[in-house]
Amino acid sequence: MPDEELLGFINELEQPARTYLYGRRMYEAMLYWETAHTTVQPRLFQEFTGIWQAAEKIVFSKTLASVSSARTRVEPAFEPGLVRQLKPAAEHDMADLAGQAIKAGLADEVRLFLVPVVVGGG
Repeated sequence: MPDEELLGFINELEQPARTYLYGRRMYEAMLYWETAHTTVQPRLFQEFTGIWQAAEKIVFSKTLASVSSARTRVEPAFEPGLVRQLKPAAEHDMADLAGQAIKAGLADEVRLFLVPVVVGGG
C-alpha cells in the first residue's frame, strides 16, 4: 500500500489524465477503485478513487467480452491509429498502455517509479 506522501504525489500526476488505456490484467487490478468509495478510506485514497472513476477507460483485450466499471469500453486489439485519433481530441492527458504506445511513437512522457521494499525478517 502506498503511504500518504507517495499517494499524494501520484494523485498530482494523475489529476490531468482523463483517459486510461489498459490491457486486461492491469484493468482487472485497477477495478478495486470502482467500488473503493464504498469503504472508509483516508482522504488521499478517496481522492484517487474520484480521479479513477471520473476517467474514461479503454481496455485492449482479445479475451475480455465486457467490463464492470463505468466509463469503460473494450477494444479487441491495441490499434495505434485509434490512439492517434483520440490524442488530439483529448482535452487532458491520456495514461497510455506503455510498451505498445512507446513502440508506436505515441508516448509523450515516460516516468519510472522506484519504491524500495525490504523483504525478510532480519
